[in-house]
Amino acid sequence: MCGDIIQVMEKNQIIKNGYELNKPLYQICSEVGLSKNTVIDRAKKMGLSHPSNKKVSKIITAMGLDPKEVDHGWIKTDEASVHFRNDMTKVSVEDLVSDMVEKMKKYAPKYTPIKRVKITDPHLFVIDPADVHVGKLALAVETGEEYNIEIAKSRVIEGVEGLLQKAQGFPIEKIMFIIGNDILHFDNAKRTTTSGTPQDTDGQLHQIFKEALNLYVDIIERLVTVADVEVIYNPSNHDYMSGYMLAQAVEAWFRTCKNVTFNTSIAHRKHSTYGKNLITTTHGDGAKHNDMPSLMSTEHPDWSNKENQFRYVYVHHLHHKKTTKWTSAHDTQGVELRILRSSSAPDSWHSINGYCQAPRAIEGFIHHKEHGKVCELTHFFV
Repeated sequence: MCGDIIQVMEKNQIIKNGYELNKPLYQICSEVGLSKNTVIDRAKKMGLSHPSNKKVSKIITAMGLDPKEVDHGWIKTDEASVHFRNDMTKVSVEDLVSDMVEKMKKYAPKYTPIKRVKITDPHLFVIDPADVHVGKLALAVETGEEYNIEIAKSRVIEGVEGLLQKAQGFPIEKIMFIIGNDILHFDNAKRTTTSGTPQDTDGQLHQIFKEALNLYVDIIERLVTVADVEVIYNPSNHDYMSGYMLAQAVEAWFRTCKNVTFNTSIAHRKHSTYGKNLITTTHGDGAKHNDMPSLMSTEHPDWSNKENQFRYVYVHHLHHKKTTKWTSAHDTQGVELRILRSSSAPDSWHSINGYCQAPRAIEGFIHHKEHGKVCELTHFFV
């Protein structure tokens, strides 16, 4: 059993640093699987951690209870009492993902391979719902705009459909669907980002995980009716752990689909090619933007290939549009870096600091094999 003993007391006296652990209390701790040194070391911090307390488990089991279901409790005698807290009752993201993957294996969705008609003038359609933040909470009374789980999902669905409608007329051979990039607003049961920053939240971790998974499944199933789909995952700062596991769950869901491929590694920058296009995607919270051209040249083996004439970097994280171009000469194609807009509304912190003026939108880009990017499409939310 995984437990955290937070107090060891004898006759209402809390054991602190410098106190000796007397024999009667040591015997009691020993009986429940705790060594004397363990108790003394952790008592300095007003508690002690014991990763595998089998005797506590036996005591709980003897009471007719499942140790995994007991959150905390006391073991008391006439001379002392020990309070334990059991971390096994907490639902971890790992457990959640493992459970969902097992369910997906049992469900085993079957996707019939789609045979495509060859396109004579092919294009790539990059669809990139950036910084969706499923689980973010914004209240109109404070920020001027509502945002919650349902709004986050509905905007992605509406935005992707809007982009598909706007792209009609272009012969689309392939869709590059970008996932990740703060798809989840928080990363743990404490409702903080990966680094521990508290967030205004709507829903629980398991809830937003399932909602985002269902959202991605619905979107990919819609996109695959148009063209074969390559799913690219970008790890991000709000959900570095849970977002990665979400990407693995999405990939597991479509493992039998021959028309969908994935790049869901934990690599912070992903590099792809399409005809003469070299396309890099990254969240944007790591490497400096000015370093992107050199990073592309060192990380992509075909950088110097003359066929990779058009080079683009799609960056997220900042929730507003900005374009930067680096060229070695006026008539030479260099690197274009594009920061994407977000569909999410500003929360309390962003509103207080005035980061709330950028339009809410989902963006897409159409690339020609021979001529590079030929169109930018935007679906705005009013």
